[in-house]
Amino acid sequence: MKMEELVNYCKQYGFVFPGSEIYGGFANTWDFGPVGVELKNNVKKCWWKRFVQEDSKTYGVDAAILMNPKIWAASGHIDSFSDPKMDCKKCKQRFRADNLIEEYSKGVVSAEGMTNEEMMKYINDNHIVCPNCHGFNWSDIRQFKLMFETSRGTVEGEKDTVYLRPETCQGEYVNFLNVQRSMRAKVPFAIAQIGKSFRNEITPGNFLFRTIEFEQMELQKFCKDAQAMDVFNDYKKRALQFVEDLGLSSDKLRFHDHDKLAHYAKCACDIQYQFPIGWEELNGIHHRGTWDLSRHSEYSGEKLEYLDPDTNEKYLPTIIEYSIGADRLTLALLCEGYQKEKLADGSEREVMHLLPALAPYKVAVLPLIKKNHSAKAMEVFNLLSKNFSTTYDETANIGKRYRREDAIGTPFCVTIDDNTLTSNMVTIRDRDTMEQISLRIEDVVPYIEEKIKF
Repeated sequence: MKMEELVNYCKQYGFVFPGSEIYGGFANTWDFGPVGVELKNNVKKCWWKRFVQEDSKTYGVDAAILMNPKIWAASGHIDSFSDPKMDCKKCKQRFRADNLIEEYSKGVVSAEGMTNEEMMKYINDNHIVCPNCHGFNWSDIRQFKLMFETSRGTVEGEKDTVYLRPETCQGEYVNFLNVQRSMRAKVPFAIAQIGKSFRNEITPGNFLFRTIEFEQMELQKFCKDAQAMDVFNDYKKRALQFVEDLGLSSDKLRFHDHDKLAHYAKCACDIQYQFPIGWEELNGIHHRGTWDLSRHSEYSGEKLEYLDPDTNEKYLPTIIEYSIGADRLTLALLCEGYQKEKLADGSEREVMHLLPALAPYKVAVLPLIKKNHSAKAMEVFNLLSKNFSTTYDETANIGKRYRREDAIGTPFCVTIDDNTLTSNMVTIRDRDTMEQISLRIEDVVPYIEEKIKF
């Protein structure tokens, strides 16, 4: 499925809509619809369950989006967080110079680490034209800051500049001692968070893959330096197992070690997924050393050392970071789950094969005949909806309703018919096999609960 086709599919079935669509849209923004928000919430729930709920040494936080601007000076974002961009003088479109080079070379040449002059020379030497109008009339490369600026204050002329956070991890670093002391945590332990980040990027428009507003699921593991590589490798293994457990195919996943590292990093590894646009980063695991805590200690004047209660040793813990985008993972699951299937009667159905735990709706309640069965069907809906996300549909014939539920990934359909009215029995249809069984109404909840466990 091409990305453009997936965009149309997601809009048709209520997964994702273009942002601000009635005003002509707003580049690289997307709104999750009624079906999509359920799917994305389930992705976040599964991640939180696996990495926070089931880990006695991981603690969650929900840090503020707006933070003291000094934090971004300490992290290096104010001074160095920018992209090399250039304008096509013919069509007035703006592009990232490094992306132009990497797309032209089909990934053979990495522009990471190139100076502006080196990138400009490569573009000129290879006569790389504008992807939009195919002209060759470029402006000089300039660095554009990626942080969104806003202001805080009520008096005009007396406002302070603040920033929408470009990453969530700083909220974990500045709360290191708060969490450690309040939870009486002993190193090694982790701080986890799910939250929005914002980056003023020029993006290639690949749907949910890279947007200016996105949601991250991440954690920072604080450990002794001697333990760091063991922790790093453990999270590589756990991160891969997690996305495979969600349903991503192992042959579409691979590790990719970074060739060039940030000055503070000892190693970094991505898990890449084979999207319709090619192999791209799904999540990252980074060995960050002690750089983050040392910088915040320096800029804040607060000592962020950990006191080991067993040895009385004071030290700055090393940090291993594991981060994965909720939007990007949702996109991967949509790409993986969508199929067109030929049926035995020669017809075709569209089906979204999502893990039941991820499915937007776990069950659909369908009255066979509206005028005869809708009252009883609504009783069943009210029962089931207290236990899990449930949808109700009484429009069109039963076959078309089955097809719609297949298309949005609903794993089970409960049909209410005359047998329900006379003997309290319902028919349950399985999305993947399309097989049907009969159950008493009181047995439906435990049956579905068992099927949707993660």
